[in-house]
Amino acid sequence: MMGKFVISTRKNGEFQFNLKASNGQVILSSEGYTTKAACENGIASVKKNAADESKFDKLTAKNGKFYFNLKAGNGQIIGTSEMYESEAGRSNGIKSVMENAPDGPVDDTTTH
Repeated sequence: MMGKFVISTRKNGEFQFNLKASNGQVILSSEGYTTKAACENGIASVKKNAADESKFDKLTAKNGKFYFNLKAGNGQIIGTSEMYESEAGRSNGIKSVMENAPDGPVDDTTTH
């Protein structure tokens, strides 16, 4: 089983997506989008950029935990990871996005 993108609606009415690994764990989350079309464009951008390791910014939060951002060609952040306890965990998260995103199906929960 492969990972998938899940589109949902936030409490404020904005759309967002999460990329989930095959085990159901969220490995990448988007910002809020005002339209579903913009959210779908964000997913397309993740699919396009996820195979390029240079598009991942490896960062450390103020609390010492590790995370990453995936950026589009224009430098815009298109997804942010969860927090990881170790650099190795963050590296595994990046690897998981690179493996799951390019061919990940989309599950639109806003139409259910």
